[in-house]
Amino acid sequence: MGFGRALVPHLAVRPSQRALSTSRALRTPSSLPVTSQQPVFFDRITLRGPDNKEYDRIPAFRVLDGEGNVLDTVEGDWLKALQEIPEEVLVKMYATMLRLPALDTILGSSQRQGRISFYLTSHGEEGAIVGSAAAWDNTDEVFAQYREVGVLLWRDWPLSTLMAQVFASASDVTTKGRQMPCHYGAEHFHTISSPLATQIPQAAGAAYALKRTPGREKSCVVCYMGEGSTSEGDFHAGLNMASVLGGPVVFFVRNNGFAISTPASQQYHGDGIAARGPGYGIETVRVDGNDPLAVYLACVEARKRAVAGQCPILIEAMTYRVGHHSTSDDSSAYRSAAAVESIKKLDSPLFRLRRYLESRSPPLWSPALEESTKATDKKQIMAAFSVAENEKKPPLDAMWEDVYEGMERPQREQREELRRLVGKWGETKGWKKELARFQGGKEAFLKD
Repeated sequence: MGFGRALVPHLAVRPSQRALSTSRALRTPSSLPVTSQQPVFFDRITLRGPDNKEYDRIPAFRVLDGEGNVLDTVEGDWLKALQEIPEEVLVKMYATMLRLPALDTILGSSQRQGRISFYLTSHGEEGAIVGSAAAWDNTDEVFAQYREVGVLLWRDWPLSTLMAQVFASASDVTTKGRQMPCHYGAEHFHTISSPLATQIPQAAGAAYALKRTPGREKSCVVCYMGEGSTSEGDFHAGLNMASVLGGPVVFFVRNNGFAISTPASQQYHGDGIAARGPGYGIETVRVDGNDPLAVYLACVEARKRAVAGQCPILIEAMTYRVGHHSTSDDSSAYRSAAAVESIKKLDSPLFRLRRYLESRSPPLWSPALEESTKATDKKQIMAAFSVAENEKKPPLDAMWEDVYEGMERPQREQREELRRLVGKWGETKGWKKELARFQGGKEAFLKD
């Protein structure tokens, strides 16, 4: 694995037939560290790895093959780092990855049944999400996109709190029933926003704040995004801001091949997202996102560099979105089911890590443990699901709280308008049923 200083870009310049004339009397401006006596046009860079091998494309760091075996080419410090991963981390990593599809299956199905309004799954990306989550400190500030619930599961976020957010129930202490499902918020996990890439400049600003905050010298900011978000202007603004101002931040890109229905081939022409990092002077690494242990090791190193250097680091994790973009998407309209099934069979992050754990001596996982864990997960998820589904939503009046210090005129007008409508239509069948879902119902809302 190599970061910016280990993978050194260099140009192979072919002399042209004609070169621009130059004068020795001309001074070289200090802003031009390298000059050439002929114009140099290029559309890519060549990378030289720690082994002095040259790469035409940015290599992806990996330690496990598709069968979960350690690659023979993993050696030296990285083999040692792999062997030194604590057993409890390995087991928790896989157990958390195993819980994700169980959660996704239940909540995805419940949306199809009309029991929740919306959902996003992590199918196929469990290794990138949980492998990275295991590398962060629990007090690191996370700015997520919307597919990173695995970070919260790794941090032992209660299922009851997660379900309260999904159902927008009165127990939703983080977003108070005002956010779409999957837009979680928690301590050190900043509330998710629907618009793409808004979290990127926010993360850059948070990193700059950490840099200037006594007592947070060992903390780091982590910013997750998909490769689709990197097409937004906020990506470029955020990376440039982080590069110039500094501050400990790891930008983690899940390149899962699709921005909703747009394939990566139609999103960019260059060598992925990692190729953009050096343009901002940011140390960058690409990793096999379906290799949870490679992701973990790369993220541990990235975080170490970000904190020590008080600087940004860019990680591109190459993975594949097995599920639909969301419950509002039908991916069969733009990709074949056969292609998805092929990836599921040949490059499953769950399979790779499970086989690795089973191959350890003594084994760290077994078929019996697999079945018991799945059964326990399903039972706990359904218990939290049932409680949240049957709990009432916050009172209607809570809709206008926390916006300003006091109720401003627009909020007062909105509340009065809703009171008028509730008073007029509140006893009709549809309104009456809906109002009964809120704490206090119609009576509490109309009460002066």
